[in-house]
Amino acid sequence: MATSPAVRPSRYRFAVLAMLLLVYTFNFVDRQILGILAGPIKAELGLSDTQLGLLGGIAFALLYSTLAVPLALLADKTSRTWVITGSLAVWSGFTALCGLTTGFWQLFLARLGVGVGEAGGVAPSYALISDYFPPDERARALSIYSLGIPLGAALGVIFGGYIAATVDWRAAFIAVGLAGVMIAPLFRLIVREPARPASKSSETTPVSAVFGILAAKKSFWLLALGAASSSMLGYGFAFWFPQLLQRSFGLDLVQTSYFYGGVLLLGGTVGVLGGGLIGDRLGAKDRANYALMPAIAFVLAVPLFAAGILSNTVGAAFALFLIPQALAYIWLGPVITAVQHIVPPHMRATASASFLLINNLVGIGGGTFVLGALSDALTHSQGDQALRYSMLIALGFYLLAALLMALGARHLRQDWVD
Repeated sequence: MATSPAVRPSRYRFAVLAMLLLVYTFNFVDRQILGILAGPIKAELGLSDTQLGLLGGIAFALLYSTLAVPLALLADKTSRTWVITGSLAVWSGFTALCGLTTGFWQLFLARLGVGVGEAGGVAPSYALISDYFPPDERARALSIYSLGIPLGAALGVIFGGYIAATVDWRAAFIAVGLAGVMIAPLFRLIVREPARPASKSSETTPVSAVFGILAAKKSFWLLALGAASSSMLGYGFAFWFPQLLQRSFGLDLVQTSYFYGGVLLLGGTVGVLGGGLIGDRLGAKDRANYALMPAIAFVLAVPLFAAGILSNTVGAAFALFLIPQALAYIWLGPVITAVQHIVPPHMRATASASFLLINNLVGIGGGTFVLGALSDALTHSQGDQALRYSMLIALGFYLLAALLMALGARHLRQDWVD
């Protein structure tokens, strides 16, 4: 029988959070490893930047985004831990299959499979964290969980680049995929499903009611579209940044993995944790701060990213990228917390999945492709520097994100549900 988190030893919730962080780290290792491997894959399979953008974007995002809602509904009605366990096994298995592909369409289908698996991982995890942690600690807990983004992306870049350089890109996919498959049963063994009061069971709440509540709240749409706009650049940047370092700064594969891995670990960790800590503190004073903080961070990040992109030296670029990388991650804890609080507790997984549907379908599906297509379009005039100018143009997405977040702030005060 499931045990209520309220009667568990208080330290157990941190064990749950640690396991969720581990799974989320694998989520981003498998999601982002394609970026560091794009060069060798492009050379062997003869792909264009537009095709690479499709592999890194829509191939993953299409089913990842659309299946997240039904899988979150399943998690709300049944067991969140079982949905996460099964999802980890599926996406890891398809990651390993990526290493066995021999052409664009085979790799495209394997990436679709990765997206199918990862669709069931994040929203149920958000809901589990909200079950185990009280409201005044949720932004911090969700920020610790969100460390899986920079940690997973950095590990994928570092180990993926090293394995690809010493063996080949296929071995990198297979190694990280099999590692995730082995973690799945360990997760299910450690993480137990918390009891949910029968009176609040999502079985009594029609799906249409959840969507109706969300559709009526302006804060949901503004936060979701703001996050999606930021993700257009965030995911696009994450995928194409290794190629920028190789094409415009002359780094080899291993040097690129260390450079970008360092930026992600240092900048990303500070940004994610800082966003959660400051979000809990300022959000307690005014709920609008959960949206205003990210808006300010995005505006500050733009000129710093531009300076880094235009830099001519590796050392200066590293220093310039660290601060905006931190600013780019500040939104995670505050905004995810806000989404959890615009619906009643038994609807949280479904609300999170609806938010992720918009964020990921637009952000992942569009950002990587847009930057790749821009790079191809600018190649005739800019040559090897086309990707650099493609990224500069794409910085406009952060300014749009800041505007949408700022507009959502005042609606968040009235839409908040404790």
